[in-house]
Amino acid sequence: MAILPEWTAALLDLVLAQRCAGCGGAGAAVCAECSDVLDRRPRRCAPRRGCPPVWAAWPYAGRGREVLLAFKDGGRRALAERLSHALAGAVRAAARGSGGVLLVPVPARPSSARRRGYDPVLSLAVAAAVRLREQAVEARVEPVLRYARGTRDQVGLDAAARRANLEGAMRARPRAGPPRRDGRGVVVVDDVLTTGSTLAEAVRALGEAGVRAAGAAVLAERE
Repeated sequence: MAILPEWTAALLDLVLAQRCAGCGGAGAAVCAECSDVLDRRPRRCAPRRGCPPVWAAWPYAGRGREVLLAFKDGGRRALAERLSHALAGAVRAAARGSGGVLLVPVPARPSSARRRGYDPVLSLAVAAAVRLREQAVEARVEPVLRYARGTRDQVGLDAAARRANLEGAMRARPRAGPPRRDGRGVVVVDDVLTTGSTLAEAVRALGEAGVRAAGAAVLAERE
């Protein structure tokens, strides 16, 4: 897939905004009925090996899935603002009442970032931090994770293969303002939770750098 220039992506957003990303209906980027699906209360996910408590906004199915796919792979980047409300709710639940939140996004694989032309999870984390600050929650994004080696696409891999594919793949690079090492308010952010292998590797990399994550937040849980 060719990378879209910024102006082309913006124009595509403008044209497609007349159709609902969830159901295809005319009139709005996300219609009222699909908004009801996106605005559910976050729920705690089933435990995954190596993961802290994970909270998801909704299941990876139906209209919510369609909106997320339109954002990630359909060129509709402006949907980040709409999706950020749901992600912010999951982040607040995962932060467990902390007065401040540090969002640590799972990095895009370099090949995926090149194909899409941007990093979807980073964009969602930044937008969610804006929503949280509007709710009087101190929030900032710390993109400290990176891939230290190449990995395969996870699609089609079972749980064991996913763990092997990602084991030791990430590193946490130092920054001027590192996340709190006691883990208070540190929330790892991703878009979809499947087996938990990606979140587990992110948490491991942070732990290796001396940072403990309080929890994790995703938009959708694949059941």
